[in-house]
Amino acid sequence: MAQQPRFYKRTYDFGGGAKLTLGSRTLIMGILNATPDSFSDGGRYTNVEAAVAHAKAMVEDGADILDIGGESTRPGFEPVEVKEEIRRIVPVIRAVREALPHIPLSIDTYKAETARAALEAGAHIINDIWGLKGDPNMAAAAAEYGCPVIISHNRHARDYNDLVPDVLADLQSSVSIAHTAGIADEQIWLDPGIGFAKTHEDNLELLGRLSELSALGYPVLLGTSRKRFIKQTLNLPVEELVEGTAATVVLGIAHGCQIMRVHDVRAIKRAALMTDAILYRS
Repeated sequence: MAQQPRFYKRTYDFGGGAKLTLGSRTLIMGILNATPDSFSDGGRYTNVEAAVAHAKAMVEDGADILDIGGESTRPGFEPVEVKEEIRRIVPVIRAVREALPHIPLSIDTYKAETARAALEAGAHIINDIWGLKGDPNMAAAAAEYGCPVIISHNRHARDYNDLVPDVLADLQSSVSIAHTAGIADEQIWLDPGIGFAKTHEDNLELLGRLSELSALGYPVLLGTSRKRFIKQTLNLPVEELVEGTAATVVLGIAHGCQIMRVHDVRAIKRAALMTDAILYRS
């Protein structure tokens, strides 16, 4: 009989009706890009009204969290100045928070100044693709606000000796940074960083060994939605990658991942509900 994955149980009450509970089912994080150049939906939601409409649609489709970003992190992206990133995201966060006060919001940034502005505007969670290593002030910002922080794996170069042990060691290094800054274990989530400094084969290997990441003792977020390795595997355009994304989500849940960051909320929510019915039985 296959071993049942371990799901960590935690509850977060952010105030104002915004709450999250881990450990009873998979949480769905809907992606809201306030950017002109994201790889699959760039330019669609830079207008505040369009962003709010899309946020409402994702929540109606089953999103538990909304992840708002003002800088594309697609391969070969051009970094955005902090002031411009803040200009893009703060009006969207304020408007979405007003329209959907019960929905927790995360800010997708690796810059401490942007994170602070987002949290002041109403965001609740920091989602850092550089795992607290991109900005030396990020860990202190997260500790100051006492908010959950998503620590993602990333490297400047693909210089692994042994992929999975190296990814785990890198993440443990980021956790040490968090601890040194005063971030509590209960506020730490991990992300394997699928697609970041990893080849097609690296991504597939890491997906097959996600249980080793969930065994570290922290909730794991998985972000595979519409990514290049799925496109390469299926040889399909980016708008036809829902089923491929769903396959990775189901696999991730079976390996203990508890939060899924996705574009196609309705379809992935259904896949997660079916998987949860099997794996979350007491």
